[in-house]
Amino acid sequence: MLGWAIAFLVIALIAALFGFGGIASASAGIAQILFVVFLILFVVALVMRAVRGKTP
Repeated sequence: MLGWAIAFLVIALIAALFGFGGIASASAGIAQILFVVFLILFVVALVMRAVRGKTP
């Protein structure tokens, strides 16, 4: 999921560089949403691992 967020961020930066404002803003929005979802899932995974008591 983090890979998708980074990919959309790169697309947004390239689109902004070439002046495609609509595509850049849409890609940046998607990247932000995917990054937030990734962070939420990461925190949930950390909490679940701590609750189960397993060591890495």
